[in-house]
Amino acid sequence: MKLYLTSIVLAITASVNVTFAQLRANNAISTNIAGQSAFLDASANGFSNGANNGKGLAFPRTDLTVFTFATATTSNFNFPTAYDGMIVYNTKAGSTPTTGSGVGSQTVAPGFYYFSNPTGGATNSYATSTGQWIAVGASPKVTIGTNEVATNTLINVSAGVDKQVYAIKGSFTTTGTSTSVTIPSPSGMTSLYGITIYKVNGTGNKVVYSRDLYSYNIGATNNAVTGSPSMSVVYPADTYDYVLEYIK
Repeated sequence: MKLYLTSIVLAITASVNVTFAQLRANNAISTNIAGQSAFLDASANGFSNGANNGKGLAFPRTDLTVFTFATATTSNFNFPTAYDGMIVYNTKAGSTPTTGSGVGSQTVAPGFYYFSNPTGGATNSYATSTGQWIAVGASPKVTIGTNEVATNTLINVSAGVDKQVYAIKGSFTTTGTSTSVTIPSPSGMTSLYGITIYKVNGTGNKVVYSRDLYSYNIGATNNAVTGSPSMSVVYPADTYDYVLEYIK
C-alpha cells in the first residue's frame, strides 16, 4: 500500500512539473543516486551536442533589498541549518531590510550571494536573525563606517552560544582639561568588545593611537574616560576618530 501511494504521489508531482514547466531536464531523471556523496548529478553524458550548445545552471533571481525569510525561525525538521549556505542571485543594489533578512541593513549589489548563518541551527533555536548575506567570491574584508556593520568575528560566550561582533566608526572631541568624553552606545549594545582610537596629524602634528579606555559606561552621556585600564589620561584638545566594536 505504501509503495502504491508513493507511486501516485510521484506521478502527480511529475505531471504538475511538466504542466507548469517548473522542472526541466535534458534527459530522463534517474533516482539511482542512493549511497553517493552528491544528492544531484547534472554531469551526465549528452548535456552538450555541439560546440555552441553548452549547458548552464539558471538560478532563480532575487531582490535582496526587499527579501525577507518567510520562516524567520525554522526547526530541526524544516531547514535545520536555518538556511546557512543558501545561494541566490541578487538583482538590485541597495541595502537589505532592517529585520527579517539576517542581521539586516547590509549593502548588496547585483550578483551571487550566499547566506552565512553557522550559528543559526540548534544552538540558536534555528533562527535566521544571526546570518548575513555574503557575496560569492567577494573579499572577506568588512568596511566599517558610521553605520553599524556586522564583522566577520563571532565570540563564543558560552557552550554552544556565539555572539556576533558589530562595529561602527565615530569621533569625539576633547577639551584638553578633562578625561571625560562622549562615545555614543549603539542601539542594543550589551558589552564593549574593543575600541581603536586614532588621529593622524593631530595637535602639534602628533599621531595619536590607542586601543584603551580607562572606563566606558553604556548608554550614558560623557560615558567614556580616556586613558588605559590603569590610569586616566587627558587628551590634548582636538577631535579624535574611533572604531567601536561591541556585541548585543
